[in-house]
Amino acid sequence: MYKTVQTSRLYEQIVQQIEESVQKGTLKEGDQLPAERELAQQFGVSRTAVREAIKALHEKGLVDAFPGRGTFITSGKSNSMRRSLDRILKSGQADGAAHLVEIREILEPEIAALAAVRADEEDLATLREAVGVMDNAGQDADAYIEADLDFHLALAEAAANPFILSLIDSIVGLLREQRMRTFYVDGGPQRGQFHHKRILAAMERGDVQGAREAMQAHLRQVADDSSNSPGIPDPAV
Repeated sequence: MYKTVQTSRLYEQIVQQIEESVQKGTLKEGDQLPAERELAQQFGVSRTAVREAIKALHEKGLVDAFPGRGTFITSGKSNSMRRSLDRILKSGQADGAAHLVEIREILEPEIAALAAVRADEEDLATLREAVGVMDNAGQDADAYIEADLDFHLALAEAAANPFILSLIDSIVGLLREQRMRTFYVDGGPQRGQFHHKRILAAMERGDVQGAREAMQAHLRQVADDSSNSPGIPDPAV
């Protein structure tokens, strides 16, 4: 039904294709979209890109998402545009990167701790899959970053608290930019993987304190790499 997308801003092409399906009448008001995992397979992208596309569609008033029920096409007239947290943080704040680090330091260690208790085998499988993709990504920044985002969103999902998941979803755009910068720091991806694997090991043991401490160490590494970032290379160069 859909074409595989090929761009660093994957979610925008997903949004475009779904909008075109609505315009053509292929998708109608009340139709339910496939589950995230199925959409990710159809588009040939990560679940993170699908999540961001759904969020963008929701902000446009084109879909409604109901926990436990799914995502449905709307008329496009019933929902007002929502200002997501990533847009608020981007609105002219020079110290937005430092604010992002603070938010992560507050949220993610406790998310990891909750996930260590609540994760089921499907959650663990998703985390293992993300780690495997990052291991095999080599110099493919997009593949690594999407898998990295999937890893952290899977932790939020495993915490089994919809408010937590919504909070992390709201800053996915900022997280992607941060990861793009740290990817190009010498040894950055390898250091990130060291910490991802420590977090995963703690999750598999159900080790609450170990998961919390492993995430804290990871965020210190991210903060250090962010301060040493050379910036995002221009793909045209």
